[in-house]
Amino acid sequence: MLQLIRTTSSNSDFIALVELLDEELVERDGDLNSFYDQFNKVESIKHIIVAYENQKPISCGALKEYNAQSMEIKRMYTVIEQRGKGIASQLLAELEKWAAELGYATCILETGKKQVEAVSLYKKNGYQLIENYGQYKGVDNSLCFEKKLNL
Repeated sequence: MLQLIRTTSSNSDFIALVELLDEELVERDGDLNSFYDQFNKVESIKHIIVAYENQKPISCGALKEYNAQSMEIKRMYTVIEQRGKGIASQLLAELEKWAAELGYATCILETGKKQVEAVSLYKKNGYQLIENYGQYKGVDNSLCFEKKLNL
């Protein structure tokens, strides 16, 4: 049975999953990964969800305040052998619920063009492509998305 646990960035299971994510991103993005890495430090992220199947950590995601109205979705990852089962969609919905509970109206996010599975996930879950924001402005490899939350 899938369990979604709200936690903090000091959670060791979250840290281990993020290490797997970073390894995969280095493979996909190569030299570009060092640019993105500077914006993905987990120490500054306070709202983490780790998904467990039979007490084993299999997926994670995080929320980071972008501004007074928006939370940014960060560090989404599902272990390879668990992909395609809808786990990331469930985790994403829980992140959105948490953001709404905290009073935010919107979730935004950035993903790379080479993360085709992520692009598909976000579109399937109602995210709309927007102009690149913040540090991603002018970055050709980045795609930015937004979803208005039901408060």
